[in-house]
Amino acid sequence: MSTTTAPANPKVGFVSLGCPKALVDSERILTQLRMEGYDVVSTYQDADVVVVNTCGFIDSAKAESLEVIGEAIKENGKVIVTGCMGVEEGNIRNVHPSVLSVTGPQQYEQVVNAVHEVVPPRQDHNPLIDLVPPQGIKLTPRHYAYLKISEGCNHSCSFCIIPSMRGKLVSRPVGDVLDEAQRLVKAGVKELLVISQDTSAYGVDVKYRTGFWNGAPVKTRMTELCEALSTLGVWVRLHYVYPYPHVDELIPLMAAGKILPYLDIPFQHASPKVLKAMKRPAFEDKTLARIKNWREICPDLIIRSTFIVGFPGETEEDFQYLLDWLTEAQLDRVGCFQYSPVEGAPANDLDLDVVPDDVKQDRWERFMAHQQAISSARLQMRIGREIEVLVDEVDEQGAVGRCFFDAPEIDGNVFIDNGSNLKPGDKVWCKVTDADEYDLWAEQIG
Repeated sequence: MSTTTAPANPKVGFVSLGCPKALVDSERILTQLRMEGYDVVSTYQDADVVVVNTCGFIDSAKAESLEVIGEAIKENGKVIVTGCMGVEEGNIRNVHPSVLSVTGPQQYEQVVNAVHEVVPPRQDHNPLIDLVPPQGIKLTPRHYAYLKISEGCNHSCSFCIIPSMRGKLVSRPVGDVLDEAQRLVKAGVKELLVISQDTSAYGVDVKYRTGFWNGAPVKTRMTELCEALSTLGVWVRLHYVYPYPHVDELIPLMAAGKILPYLDIPFQHASPKVLKAMKRPAFEDKTLARIKNWREICPDLIIRSTFIVGFPGETEEDFQYLLDWLTEAQLDRVGCFQYSPVEGAPANDLDLDVVPDDVKQDRWERFMAHQQAISSARLQMRIGREIEVLVDEVDEQGAVGRCFFDAPEIDGNVFIDNGSNLKPGDKVWCKVTDADEYDLWAEQIG
C-alpha cells in the first residue's frame, strides 16, 4: 500500500515598512496570495520568495528600505520590491541589481504576478476549501484594524512627494468601505482606525455621490461615513484629518459618543510665512478659534498633530511663533520632525535660506521640551478620572492598553497594575492613578 504526500504550499515572506496606509497595501497583497494557496511565513529561511513593501517618503525611510532589501537578498536571495520607493526603480537596482521585480504603490496585481513567476501557485489549490478569513489577512492584532478609505492626495505641499508616488485622490466606494468595516467587526475587531492621505477629502473626487450599504443610501462623504461606522458598536478613530469646514460636523458625533473624540490633524507649522512656503493653509488664528469651539462642544476632544522644524527659511521668530501657538493650542499628542529634503520635492527649489543642522537639532529639542510640559500637564488632569481601556498586551506585571486618546504605536499607553486577569482585545473600565509625560497608570474597576 503506497501513500502520497500532498505537495507543500508555496511560501512567501513579507516585510512591510512605512505608514499604516502601506500596511493596508501589504494586507491586500497577502490576502490575495493566501486566497491562491500561498502560506505566509515569518522567516527568510522558510520563504520561497520575499516581498519588501518599501517606504520612500523621506531619505531616512529610503535608506531603511534599501537596507532591508539588502538583508532579504543576503538571507534569501529571491526578493520582490514594491511600495512607495518602487517609483525609483533605477535607484533600487543601482544598489541591488539582483532584485527580481520592482513596482510602485497600490500595484497589487503586478506584485502577485511577480510572485507567480518566481514560485507558481499550486494547481490543485481549491479556494472554496482552503478559505481565507472573511476579513482577509491582517498584519495588526486581532482587536484593531486600519480601514483605508481612499488613495492619493490633491494637495501640493512643497515638502511632500506623495501625490507623485500615489497619485491624485481616489475615494473607495462607500458601500465597499462599510462592508469591509462590518467584516472586520464580525471577525473580532474592537477599534477601526480610519486612514487615507487626506481623510477629510473623502468623496471630493466623486462629488460626494450617494452609494448604498445594507440597502440604505449613504453619501460618499466623511460625515455620513462616520455616522454609518458609528452603528457598528466599536471604537472609530480618525487619522490624517485636514481642518476643512465640514470637520466641524464631526464634533457633535464625538460629543454624542458615536465616534472617538480624537482628531489627528497634521498642522506641520503655525507661522504664516512658513505655512505659505510649505503650501499649507495659513489660517492659524482661525484654527485656534476652531479648536476652542470644538472643545466647548466636546470637552473630552483629544487632538494629535505632527510638526516640522527647520524648514527652509524658518527664522528664530517663526520658531518662537510656533512655540507660542502650541501654548495657546494645548494639543494633547504631538510629534515633531526635523526637516529633511526629499528628492523630487518642490521645497528643494525654494529660494530660501537652508537652516543649519545644529539649529534644526536645537529647535527640535526645544520644541519637544515645550510640548512635553504641555502633554504632561494635560495628562495630570486625568488622574482620578475613570476611563475605558482597550487591552493590547498582558503579562505577569499586568496589562498594557490604550484609552480613547491613544492611537496604537504613535501615542501613549495605559498600564493597568491589576490587569493580569485580562486578555488582548478586552475593554475594561479603569481609574487613573498616575501619569507622566506620555503614559497613564490605572487600576481596573470593572
